[in-house]
Amino acid sequence: MIYSLVYVSSATALFLESELNDILATSRENNARSGISGMLLYKDGNLMQVLEGDESAVRVLYAKITADDRHHGHMVLWDGYASGRQFSDWSMAFRDLDRTDSVDTPGYSEFLNMPLTDSLFATNPTVSQRLLSTFRKSM
Repeated sequence: MIYSLVYVSSATALFLESELNDILATSRENNARSGISGMLLYKDGNLMQVLEGDESAVRVLYAKITADDRHHGHMVLWDGYASGRQFSDWSMAFRDLDRTDSVDTPGYSEFLNMPLTDSLFATNPTVSQRLLSTFRKSM
């Protein structure tokens, strides 16, 4: 069993592509050391991330993330145990959904044009799992 946590948040200011790449590089390095894998989605200043690994390591990382003043409005969509990792090959995968070439990506969905903090996610956590699974298959 592997612990998984899925959350959304909003950037305090839109990230530049270079900033997102820096976040990704740092996350990959740190998460590999901690045994954490996952995926980060970014669209219109909104972030959605899944973290998976040892529960204590994931909770420590999430506490660090919530203390980061580059984003706010954190909301956990789902947390619990799964039978295995969904993102075992990645210490952190990333997709910038604001890039115009995303429309041509296999698996792209208009579903992503809704705000990532929409109440649909709060009332139906399986929506977040479906969204992340779609991107795992298309990357």
